Amino acid sequence: MNILAFIVPGGSKNNIRPEVETLLHLAKLGHKLTVLYKEDAHYYDDFIKAGAKIIHQQPKRKICIESIKAIRRELKSKDYDIVYAANSKTIPNAAFACIGFPVKMINYRGTTGGLYRHDPTAYLTHLHPRVDGIICVSEAVKEDIQKQVWKNKKNVVRIYKGHDLAWYTKPPADLSEFGIKKDDFVLICAVNARPSKGIPVMIDAADQLADIPNLHLLLVGKNMEQYTDLISQNRMRARIHVTGYRYDAPELIVASDLLIQPSISGEGLPRAVMEAMGYGIPAVITTTGGGKEVVQNGVNGMIVPVNDPEAIANAVRELYQQPEKMMAMSLECKQAIAHRYSITQTAKQFEIFFERMINSRR
Repeated sequence: MNILAFIVPGGSKNNIRPEVETLLHLAKLGHKLTVLYKEDAHYYDDFIKAGAKIIHQQPKRKICIESIKAIRRELKSKDYDIVYAANSKTIPNAAFACIGFPVKMINYRGTTGGLYRHDPTAYLTHLHPRVDGIICVSEAVKEDIQKQVWKNKKNVVRIYKGHDLAWYTKPPADLSEFGIKKDDFVLICAVNARPSKGIPVMIDAADQLADIPNLHLLLVGKNMEQYTDLISQNRMRARIHVTGYRYDAPELIVASDLLIQPSISGEGLPRAVMEAMGYGIPAVITTTGGGKEVVQNGVNGMIVPVNDPEAIANAVRELYQQPEKMMAMSLECKQAIAHRYSITQTAKQFEIFFERMINSRR
């Protein structure tokens, strides 16, 4: 296959690693890869080593004439089978560029909600008439998208992001900066705080756990400061630590005992949950979105109802009191990443889907 991928390497290396590694694995499988990418960005040298052709082009906006022209020039120069785009800037430009070419245009979708038939902007992305297929990060996202697309619902598929245990080798952070001792029990909530993330629910749950003297809660991510007043009224306020955005969030996760994902809506497949599993850190998550597809209740984590602080507190208390169960869950987390959600499996599923789309064209 000849694959043209349009990638924006924004944020940290962790943010783009599963997507980029999937493309690199497709190159290892023998497929010809061309990427529109940013020079000197994370993974730039890896693309070079994989033999990929790199076009130095990044979209300045959702409709970027320079990007559209660059893609069309490339499509004219070579017989491509697949054009793949993965975010709200690359998808519109790739879709418009593909008009008039027989190539199959494939998108990626990572979140539930926010895509509606009555919204004109939706027709710039996943509802664009030039889009042939959509890869969704979870069944929850797939079901959400299938409700909105007008045709080819069978070409909306679920492929979980791939991971590799070799990625998860960072040493635990030193939590003494928060006054946390080695024998303390640490919960971590690592998200950029938005209403859908349910941080007030977590803070309420912490209040119900205040009787556990060595329990601490780390709130890691942007915009956590908005909950300062709520925390000040909490019985566990002295042991709730608001860190803000941290580049060492993975190290903080691996230094913790449990990841808590108290989301109330809008989850695709939380990256923090997958990373925590890679480090062998079990998660307590809610039933919203795709997290419940990878966390097996009572096996490698706990699943609780949405908007239920008491359920979160009960799950934490149960695991706090059963360290042997925590150890078993830790092993199950790593097994899941190594087998069910490996990057090798993900790349193979991409390959199968791309080939099916190409054969439908023929």
